[in-house]
Amino acid sequence: MFDSVRVRLTMWYTAVLTLVLVVMAVSTYFVLRRDSARRTDTAIAEIAESFLTTVHAEVDDSKGADGVRAGIEQANSEHKYRDTVFVVLDDEGKMVSSSDHELQSDSQGGLGEILREANGQGERGANPFRTVRFRGQSTRRYARHFSIGKGNYTLLVLQSLHRQQEFLESLTTAFALAIPVAILLASGGGYFLARRSLSPVVEMSSQAGRIGADNLHERLPVKNAQDELGHLAQAFNHLLDRLDQSFEHQRRFMADASHELRTPVAILCGEADVALSQPARSPEAYRASLEILQVEARRLKHIVEDLFTLTRADAGQHPLTLTDFYLDELVTECCRSMRTLATAKQITLNCNALEEMPIRADEALLRHMIVNLLDNAIKYTPPGGRVSVACGVRDSQYDITFSDTGEGISPELQPRIFERFFRADKARSRAESDGGGAGLGLSISQWIVQAHGGQLQLSRSDQNGSTFTVSLPTSVAQPLIPRLSSNR
Repeated sequence: MFDSVRVRLTMWYTAVLTLVLVVMAVSTYFVLRRDSARRTDTAIAEIAESFLTTVHAEVDDSKGADGVRAGIEQANSEHKYRDTVFVVLDDEGKMVSSSDHELQSDSQGGLGEILREANGQGERGANPFRTVRFRGQSTRRYARHFSIGKGNYTLLVLQSLHRQQEFLESLTTAFALAIPVAILLASGGGYFLARRSLSPVVEMSSQAGRIGADNLHERLPVKNAQDELGHLAQAFNHLLDRLDQSFEHQRRFMADASHELRTPVAILCGEADVALSQPARSPEAYRASLEILQVEARRLKHIVEDLFTLTRADAGQHPLTLTDFYLDELVTECCRSMRTLATAKQITLNCNALEEMPIRADEALLRHMIVNLLDNAIKYTPPGGRVSVACGVRDSQYDITFSDTGEGISPELQPRIFERFFRADKARSRAESDGGGAGLGLSISQWIVQAHGGQLQLSRSDQNGSTFTVSLPTSVAQPLIPRLSSNR
């Protein structure tokens, strides 16, 4: 039961509410009890003053010897309060008068200890108020000493606390009934609200449990896009979008890889079958077959190496080996090595790398990138065309531009040129006739540039040719090794 979030939320809510209600009830009880006691003491002190005022007034008007007793009796007759008794004691602690006739007839028998401990207290004591037991009830006793005529007297005011206790008992009973009812109602309402609030989570979890590789196109329902659960559903849907794209790219990657690997493997198998189909062949025929096998094996090896490089790049397991060298010299060396290939196709290869470009980077990877871009430019430039490479320094980065005079890439295909195995149809036909690659060169080149914190982009492509621009930071102190997204 406690595994349910709804139950745990309800229990926490109920526990906190119970604590709040109990603390509030106890605090209210003690505050009201204190205020009631203060109001009682104030009222007793006021009626005591009123009683004494009446006594003094009556004594002043009386001329007889028993004027004091007569004044006290008159004050007793005028001050009749419910649950309140006035007792006047003389200086020896004997009762002079009382508003309760039963006490007068019983002398001190009804007061007992109250009279004894009250004698000598009052204004001369620490506290004139005290709660005592009188006639089986809690009673608030107030002692007040006063002098009149030639005598000293003590006024005792005894007021029953029965009504205050009834009020506090009623308050306690009300709290005892109201708090459990409030807790039960709040618990039921809290569980209902928790269940209703978390119902989208249950629905999302059920829907997520049904989503698999075959139905990644399905999405979680979003009832309210503005609340937290709506944000959670949207985030999960974005995750499904990325997974769906990754699965689609993986499927396309596998299909393209299978297509690229199938051709050289088929040629290898076919040529081997032809070579072995005849019991006796001339050395020239065997040599021709072996040359075909060698070409296709190299092509297959090149594809596999590129795939391995991309796989390691995807996993972030292709570290950079940093060395200090001059980028302009590396570009010049690569152009010199590729000039033979350009001359064979009657293509002019120009290299403009006059500025010094010191850099700390992975020389082997940058060489691979430069050769890939040069090979791509030469491959797609018709005979008699021109390929130009230019180096320059701009702000805090190095720029290398690779320009050719080929037919260019159509605008609708330009966003896909860095995808793996992607090649435009016309370029594909030329590349396959030349024994070209598998469409992985640009993807690998882009990863190499990004690994060094730079950027590779297609700056221009039209009927007059294409231009690729490589931008590298002048200082690559701690380059990041990005993981290639599968759509590249």
